[in-house]
Formats: sequence, structure tokens, C-alpha cells
Amino acid sequence: MWQNSPPGSLYDYIRVASFSLGPDGRIEQWSERATELFGITPGQAVGRDPQDVFAAAQQGVLFSGDLGDPADGGDPADGGDPADGGDPGGLPLGDGPDARARTGLVPYQRDGRQQGLAEVYVMPSRNERGERAALCVAVDVRALQGIETDIAASEAVFGQSPLGFFFFGTDLRLLRVNESFAQALGRPVAWHRGRRPHEFLPRTEAERLTLALRQVLDTGRPVADLQLMGPVPGKAERRRWSVSLYRLHGGSGRPIGVAAIATDVTGRRRAEREAAGVRRNLALLNEASARIGTSLDLETTARELLDVAVPQFCDLASVDLYQGLLAGDEAPPGLADGSAELRRVAFASAVSGAPVASDEPDEKAIQVGEVHRYPFHSPCAGALRTAQVQAVPGAGREGAEPPEPGMSAQCTLAVPMVARDTVMGLVQFTRTKGSEPFGERETAVAVELASRAAVCIDNARLYRREHERALILQRSLLPPVDPEAAGLEIACRYLPGNAATEVGGDWFDVIELPGHRTALVVGDVMGRGLRAAVAMGELRTAVRTLAMLDMEPAEVLSALDEIAHGLGRPGGKQSASRGVRGSVRPADLSEVYLATCVYAVYDPVTRRCTVANAGHLPPVLVEEGKPARLLEVQPGMPLGVGGELFEETVLELPDGALLALYTDGLVESRDHPLDEGLQAFRDALTDPARPLEDVCDHVLSALDTHHGEDDIALLMARLRGLPPGHVGDWTLPPEPRSVARARELAREMLPQWGLESLVDTTELLVSELVTNALRYGEGDIRLRLLLDRTLVCEVWDAGSVQPRRRRARDTDEGGRGLQLVGLLSAAWGSRRIPPQGKTVWFELALPDGEAGAPDAVEALMSLY
Repeated sequence: MWQNSPPGSLYDYIRVASFSLGPDGRIEQWSERATELFGITPGQAVGRDPQDVFAAAQQGVLFSGDLGDPADGGDPADGGDPADGGDPGGLPLGDGPDARARTGLVPYQRDGRQQGLAEVYVMPSRNERGERAALCVAVDVRALQGIETDIAASEAVFGQSPLGFFFFGTDLRLLRVNESFAQALGRPVAWHRGRRPHEFLPRTEAERLTLALRQVLDTGRPVADLQLMGPVPGKAERRRWSVSLYRLHGGSGRPIGVAAIATDVTGRRRAEREAAGVRRNLALLNEASARIGTSLDLETTARELLDVAVPQFCDLASVDLYQGLLAGDEAPPGLADGSAELRRVAFASAVSGAPVASDEPDEKAIQVGEVHRYPFHSPCAGALRTAQVQAVPGAGREGAEPPEPGMSAQCTLAVPMVARDTVMGLVQFTRTKGSEPFGERETAVAVELASRAAVCIDNARLYRREHERALILQRSLLPPVDPEAAGLEIACRYLPGNAATEVGGDWFDVIELPGHRTALVVGDVMGRGLRAAVAMGELRTAVRTLAMLDMEPAEVLSALDEIAHGLGRPGGKQSASRGVRGSVRPADLSEVYLATCVYAVYDPVTRRCTVANAGHLPPVLVEEGKPARLLEVQPGMPLGVGGELFEETVLELPDGALLALYTDGLVESRDHPLDEGLQAFRDALTDPARPLEDVCDHVLSALDTHHGEDDIALLMARLRGLPPGHVGDWTLPPEPRSVARARELAREMLPQWGLESLVDTTELLVSELVTNALRYGEGDIRLRLLLDRTLVCEVWDAGSVQPRRRRARDTDEGGRGLQLVGLLSAAWGSRRIPPQGKTVWFELALPDGEAGAPDAVEALMSLY
């Protein structure tokens, strides 16, 4: 069936034209294509000799070379002569077998300029009368050569390229594939012709390719980097190709198919996947370095490890640590062979909320906090024993749990946690079925995660051990839980900061002084750490020593200031450093110890409280029926500044009043200013008549004491005072008969108190002290007997000479009085009385019904 040649067909590209010659050698027919090619109209060509036509158009010689053969009737160059039997126009038509086609090259011009070179193909023919004629076909040589070059180049690229080339027709069947494509799919080139995508790709991939082919045919938009996967016949692996599609068009612009380029990217994809895995692992390790070890708490560090690992690295994970190491032991029994007890400190799962039973029928899940052991021949015990990671395939394993019923573990890595050449415990990473199994790279990441966590856990363990030791040291420096004092009801609380903070330098103390007086002390060394705790211990010891010297509160703080100023300096230099304070090196500033302290002395006989303050928060006083108030005492400078003077404040306090001393940790926090904390503290002291222990508990519950920023010390004392009937006070003249009078007064007072068993001893010791006052003292003599938890006798005089105990020789007639006082009394001593004078005192323990009073006769005999 004939049809019109569409525009832009192959004939248009190669510029083909035709014309015919009659028996007379003249042009009979001239095609329109010839007109387009040579620029000569039919009127100029038909009926004329072709030589004349081309010569008139300045086209040159039509036939050259072998086109004019003299053996066939003459040279075509001169046109021949029909009368001589030659061909018209010099065209050798010939008869018989010698008649053959001839070719020639004709340069032509069009519109007065060089247009190209045409090759004329002359084919002899016969008309209906049997006369000789010719059909001539002219082709543009340069267009033909371009097409030949393009075809050769296309064939070279198509056949030699390592890329896979293939062409689909509009019916989506393969028209042609190259050898590279055929080899990639494992079948010969001929097999692919006429195939559809479903015949050489898996169903899913074939549907994706078909959809893309239709899209390119319909829209003309190319598709780049279409990823396809498929098997290769004879090979177990699956290959991945990157396919780019673009639409092919004919000369008329209509689509004639889809061309495609396929590149095998299996290796590149594998490399990309490995690179992505490396980046993911590096990101995981970077996250681990940032998130693991933020706390010095063992359990918190273990949970941080699992937070990083689950679910980014595995589906389940658990951490077991040696129980002995957690308890503070360096090398618990069984550590070397992995048989020591372990404690599950953390567990995390991305597929279930809690451990469930294992696949083993006789094995149960290990709960968090449970102490357990791994069987000796188990992989987990082997990992602990050898300090090498162990891979545990499958679900049945010791200590590991499947995530939920019906879902078992695909593989588990038992990774020992090693720090400082010591195995701390074991971490297990588990991936369930459906997840990618662990490879070498993942194993290395697991070891690195466990190593980082092990170092942090070991640091936390060492810190916990040192912190506990520091707390033991700190608490050993504090007074007993329930201190007792004459005329006072005392309750105290001490709350250290949370376990993640260092020990502090807060302290409190209750010191019994002569004369049933009591010193209440609260202090705070600035800073934290073991150095602050040790400084606190030194200051507390110094306070006790100074208090036993019966110094005034201001004098005690002045001496403490000198001691604190010398702490941390070579040799404890105090006074020498003052003169060179301006030349102290900057490096020495870190060794400066500063502390605040409040020192209060309460006398239950006079009901007076003398307070001196060294930069500490003022005490709080609560009187019955009145709101709590801060005592107006001079604040003073902190201890350690050096050379500062302190002032005393004397207060007369009624019975039943409540005095509270505290450190700043009770009222100060970053969440609120100090004034609000002090007001909240005063508001919590609304009912001082309640039991003192209840008052302390109420204060701690009402205030924010759980912030853990600082230690908290609270010392509360309810003032009772000594009843008048428990005090005997007499003034005696400085004369010898006052000795007998003193013995008489003691004999009369003690039976009234029910202390008949102490009469003889008291009478003897009172006689000795009054005699010394007469002999070495001045002015009137004052005798005072005080009864509370013990019996105290005090003898006052105006002399300034302090008694000194000495050992009398056998030949001495005197000098044994104070030795006798020391033998028969529980304690004795002397103190200055401002503005002048002294007091010599002794103390006797009250009889408890089991131990009697000291035997005065035996004591006297022991002196000789």
C-alpha cells in the first residue's frame, strides 16, 4: 500500500533527487527534488542536453571519470555524435551485457553560491519501444557522508561502550540491546530482541520500568537514575542498575521509541551503604561521647549507654556489673574466672517495655536490680573470663530475653566492659529477627561503646567510693545524733548534698562548758570537696579546744580567724602572713580557706546567751506567742580574712524559747533569693511548743531541702534553764572560818537534792577549793552548787593567779589538794572571770544506783 512519505524522513536527510534521459540523451523528466537540490526548474531542464543544462547553470561537467567510456561510443566530454553512432549528449547507453550503471560527481551551485557536491548514479533502461534510455539518481555527497559517519559513530558507541544501551519501541518491546547490557543480564543479545520488561526483570521492578517508559513516551521528560534490582542467571547475588530514559524522535519529530542507558551500580551502592554505615557509626560514637558520663552515678551512666544504643544500634540491651565492685571491693572473689556475682543495673528495649521469659524452658528473665551469675561454660561467662567479645546467635542465651512472645533474637553481642585492665561487667546488645545481623564493623562499634561506658562507670565507681569515704570522714567529725546539754533540749539535722556533688564543709557542734553552760556552734567552710571537709574538721577541733579553755565567744572566733588564715599555708603561718599580705603570689590564693561561724554560749543559771558571729546567717529566736525573728547580732567578717575583731551580743532569753542555728543550704537556692528563704524558714517556726524533733521535721518538709546544691545543717535548742531549787549560791568572807562554813553549806544542801552519797566527797573537795581561795586568792569568796545531769561546785575569788596542779614529793607537807580534786572528781578546772578574778570548779557524777561514790580514804592513801 502506497502512502505519503512523512516530512523529515530519511530521504530528506540524505537529499535524494532524480531525473530521466530519453533515447536521444536529452532530459525527459525532472523531479521536484532535483529542482530543490540543483536549483534548476523543469522548464530549464526538460528536453535539453544535461551537459547544456548544467553548463548553463554553471554546474560544471556532469559526467567525469569512468562515466564516459570511449569504448561505448566516445568521450562524454565532447558530447559524441549520433550520426557516428555515438550516444546523444555523450551518454554511453550501450547494448547487451556491457550496458551497466555509471556514477559521477557533480559540484553544484544554488542561488549563486557553492552549495555542495552531488553524486549522480546513471542506470541504463529501456522504454516501451525498446529504445535505450537512462534513469539518474542524484545524492548530496556531504549529507550521505555525514549519515555514514553518524552511523559508524553510533555503532562504535553502541557496540564498544561499557555502559548498557538498549532501545524500546513504542510498543515497549526491546528493539536493540548492546553487548554490555546483554552481559549484565546474563543472556545473549539476540534473546532480548522483542522482549518486554516483565520477561527479564522481577515483577515489581518490571512494573516500575514499564511505568517509567510510558511516562517518558507520553510526556517526553527524561527519567534519570531509576534504580532497578534483579537477579543474574547463574549467580546467587542480586544486581542493582541505575537506568536513565529519554525519548527518541524521527525526522518529523514524532516519537519512535525510548532509549536507555543502564549502569551497574551494585558495587557503588554497596560502597555507599558501607559509607552510610560508617557515618552512622561515627555519629553514634559522637553521640555516645556527648551523652555517656554526664553523671557520676553508676546506674545513670549505665542507662545513658542504653539510651544511646537502643534503638539506634540494637533492639535490646542490658548492663550487668560485678556486685563486689559496686560494693567498693577492688577484686572480689571470682572476678578472674567470671563466676562472681553480677547485678543487672539497666535494661532497655525498643520492642517491649520489660524483660520477659527466655526461650529456654528452665531460664527466667533477669530483672533490673537482681543479683545473678552466668553458667561457667556460657558465652557471657566466657566474655567476662577472657575480656573478649562473644557473638551469641539465636534466641536461647543466658540472661537475654526475647522481646515479646513469638519474636526471638537474631544475634547477641556479649561485650565485656573493661576499664584500667579490669573487667567491670558485661553489656549485651541484641538484634531481633528482621533486623540486620551484627557485622565486623558493628562489633567494633559495640566494643567502643562498652569501653567508653566502662571508663565512665569506673570513674563513677571510684568517685562513689571516695565520696563515701569523705562522707564517713565528714560525719565522724560531727557530734552525736542526739547531743545532751544542761538546761537545753536539743535536736539537730544534717543533710549532705546529693550523691553527685562533693562533700561540703558544713558542721555544727554542742560543747558542754563548766558551770553547766553550753556552747552551740554552726559553721560552713566555703567551697566543696575533701579539702573543705578536712578544713571543717580542723576548725571544729580548734573550736572544741578553745571552748574548753573557757574563752569568751569573741575570743574564740578571733583565735579561729587566725587558725583559718593559716590553713593551707606552709607551716600554718598566721601572723607572719599579715605583714606580707600584699605580696602573696596569685598561686597562693587557691589555698585561702574562708569560713563562716556563729558561736553562742548559753548559761542556764542566768538564762543569758552570749553570741558572736563571723559572717554567718544570724540565729532565729522563737518566743511563745511571738513570730520568729532574726537575732540582731553583729555579722562580722568570715574566718580566714585575718586580724578582724568580733563583737558579742548578750541576750536574756525566757524559758521555753526556741533558738535555731543553721547553714545557708537550708534557706538559699538558685530558685529563689535568700530573703525569701529566710522568710519561709521563719514561717515554718510557728509552733515552738511542739516536740523539737517534730519541729525539725516540719522545717525540712516545708522548705526546699531536696535541691542538693549544698549541705544543710540545722541545730535547734529549746531553752529550759535550771530551776531555782537546783542552784545554791553563797558569798563567804576571806577568813579561815569560811572553810568550815563552806563544808557546812555543802552538807546541808546535798541531802535536800537526795545526794547523801556525795556529801563526804563534796565536803572534802569544797574544803580544798575554799582553802586555796583563802591562801592564793583575793577578796570575798563565792561558793556555788549546781545540780543538773551532774553536780558542779564552783569557788570564785578576785585573784588572777590560776591554780596549777603539781606532783608533791614524799617529803612535802602540802601541794596535794588539787591532786585529790583530780582523783575524786569526774572533771575539774579553772577559768577567768571578766573583768578580773577566776573560778575553780569540779564536777561529780550523780549516783546511778550501781556505781557508788569514790572512796575518799583510798584516794587520800594513794597520794602517799
